Amino acid sequence: MERELALEFARVTEAAALSAARWVGLGDKEAADDAAVTAMRVMFDTVSIDGVVVIGEGELDEAPMLYIGERLGLGVPPQVDIAVDPLEGTNIVAKGLTGAISVLASAPRGTLLHAPDMYMDKIAVGPECKGRVFLDAPVKENLRQVAKALDKSVHEVTAVVLDRERHQEIIEDIRSVGARIKLISDGDVSPAVAAAYEDSGVDILLGIGGAPEGVITAAALKCLGGDFQARLCPGSDEEIRRCHKMGIKDTSQLFAIDELVKSDDVIFVATGITDSFLLKGVTYLKGRAITRTLVMRSTSGTIRLIEANHNLNKKPLFKDKRIKMIMTENP
Repeated sequence: MERELALEFARVTEAAALSAARWVGLGDKEAADDAAVTAMRVMFDTVSIDGVVVIGEGELDEAPMLYIGERLGLGVPPQVDIAVDPLEGTNIVAKGLTGAISVLASAPRGTLLHAPDMYMDKIAVGPECKGRVFLDAPVKENLRQVAKALDKSVHEVTAVVLDRERHQEIIEDIRSVGARIKLISDGDVSPAVAAAYEDSGVDILLGIGGAPEGVITAAALKCLGGDFQARLCPGSDEEIRRCHKMGIKDTSQLFAIDELVKSDDVIFVATGITDSFLLKGVTYLKGRAITRTLVMRSTSGTIRLIEANHNLNKKPLFKDKRIKMIMTENP
């Protein structure tokens, strides 16, 4: 994929973040999500790609836009898969908490796993730990391997886990070996990617979260040289049928990172909405806003952090009727 696409995709996540950030702390997660989805969809109309959504807001009958199978862009080459989460952390934005981002990943057509919207068991680490941890290994052993790889004691290793009842055993295992835990309320993409950053305060992510977010995380860690393994966790016969419909015949399959993201030509972009492990959120000034966006390309290994100062009165995005309607609904 052309490197110029990285900046075009940055504009897409910036637009979604700017729109969603208007709703921080207002208690309306649906409105925040709608703002992010609409802004992202509008911006995709300006990008020179022939894109297909493989990870999005749901299937055709579940979402009005950014649905799985929707065509994006101007309809010109390159042909790419698009995985999006316009607002990762709807509850986070509604409550004004930390950890919300707008994120997308792209790779050549047919190379991103079509993951259904269900749970996925995951493990994510940075480059130093690649090949040292395994989803099916005991939690304690994985933590010891991370400690060895990072030249730390186990007591200095920090694991991130979603604060859910289903993770009680994992939490107890982490504490029993003496490692540190950061429990999060929502949004596991940011901390999973942060595990690849030495100074992020995150060494490993463990536990069950959303499958679509898992594919996006795998794309990011592919750019960073990290490692990611996962297994789908269908909770019903209907979810098993959805897996089969998307081409996943064995729902017990352990997916390595190269099976989730089959290409070495990957672009990952994320813009902060509220402060997170990865990025500072949107800062609003008088008539302006500052965004911070992480842009990564696997082919070059380049990682860019873009800080943009937006004059909101001159943003074409906010002159679009669909966006203006959302903005004027903001209490």
